[in-house]
Amino acid sequence: MRKQLLFSLLTIFCLFGCQPKQEIIQTNVQHPDWVKNAVIYEVNMRQYTPEGTFAAFENHLDRLQEVGIDILWLMPIHPIGVLDRKGELGSYYSVQDYYAVNPEYGTIDDFKHLLAAAHEKGFKVVLDWVANHTSRDAVWVSEHPEWYLKDSLGNIATLYDWTDIANLDYDNAELRAAMIEAMKYWVNLGIDGYRCDVAGEVPSDFWNECFAELRAVNPDLFFLAEAEKPELQMDAFDAYYTWEQMHIWYALAKGEINADSLANFYVDYQEHRGMPANTIPMNFTSNHDQNSWSGTDAELYPDAVKQFAVLSYIVPGMPMIYTGEEASLDHRLQFFTKDNVDWDNDRHDMKNLYKDLSALRDEHACLWAQPWGGLMAILPSDHPEQIFAFEREAEGDLCLAMFNFSNEEVTFKVDNHLATKDNEFTLPAHGYHIIFSVGDCFGNCDGSELEEAVEKIAVETEDVKDEVKE
Repeated sequence: MRKQLLFSLLTIFCLFGCQPKQEIIQTNVQHPDWVKNAVIYEVNMRQYTPEGTFAAFENHLDRLQEVGIDILWLMPIHPIGVLDRKGELGSYYSVQDYYAVNPEYGTIDDFKHLLAAAHEKGFKVVLDWVANHTSRDAVWVSEHPEWYLKDSLGNIATLYDWTDIANLDYDNAELRAAMIEAMKYWVNLGIDGYRCDVAGEVPSDFWNECFAELRAVNPDLFFLAEAEKPELQMDAFDAYYTWEQMHIWYALAKGEINADSLANFYVDYQEHRGMPANTIPMNFTSNHDQNSWSGTDAELYPDAVKQFAVLSYIVPGMPMIYTGEEASLDHRLQFFTKDNVDWDNDRHDMKNLYKDLSALRDEHACLWAQPWGGLMAILPSDHPEQIFAFEREAEGDLCLAMFNFSNEEVTFKVDNHLATKDNEFTLPAHGYHIIFSVGDCFGNCDGSELEEAVEKIAVETEDVKDEVKE
């Protein structure tokens, strides 16, 4: 009843599943139940520790568990090509052998030990899979040169400026079968899914065929596309990269657009992209590419690092944390050489922020991913250029989220919401305020709301006592 009331009262716009002009298309993918409130974490194994090994990373599992991480996405763990290698150590994404592990990280037994330790602590583990290309000296180059695309001169083709790779030819049926078998190998070892590199460069019908076979082995697998293409989400992938959102966030953080532009982006997204309903956007503030080539969080979100971290958890989708973000990483990690994260310089106290956000996500159904969580109902305010406000509801759990994307304190009004009786709020510069109908409040909450929450909890406690007496 509350959900029906919410959508009848508000003159609103929704994200992922409201009423766009075209017919709503639903994904056919049945997501594993463990995905609904999961937080994914990208592991840069090479740069994670001074040793850069599976064994050394294993020592961080307890800390990541404390942060509230559920899924460990391991950047490519395979041997790296030597021919035309970039830099001293080469690109993680120039794979030499799909059936082996990079000896810099350890042995296959070391990987199995890490996988078992992660599973024992409740983590899911997904591998970064590079299906579009191999290194130029990969095992398959010598064994099956017919599996590769050729350029006009008859040489094995590359892609973009990636001169260290060899492009695979998916018109070849034998290649397709071999790729599926290679992916099955790791599934049979016990991994929980794949993040698929440049997934949009590989034909969607291959992914459909591949994942149908992998899900026949284990129906509980999870697949993330490094792409933002509707056709990949219909029958193959559970989740996708929110590239457009990322660029909108960059522009907003730098003051190039305002909060009203962000609201309009979400209003138009469904119609603009045609993404099927109930597929899962992965929300991120950084990743290995952005950190190394575009800038640190402090560079990309000046004065608003925490605000956008919170936003990544509160808008619909699955939040992702990149290596070191939970330690206020202020360094662009080198891509082709050894580098290190400073784990002792969490000057913004990001670990505790992410820990609190992960706990909120576990506790509140409204923050879960689709189809379990709430849709986004965008609310108008009297300061639209500065304030972005929306509500989400699921299973009777309702949250009102408000963000001040300006450099000054703003007092504003938001009407037609249900989470609280208040309609006037004040947020500091780059502030955020999340109110839950069950009485919780997160962020820049004022005293009256906290008192109201305490009173609500006290009343509920007395009700429980009365029921026990009866």
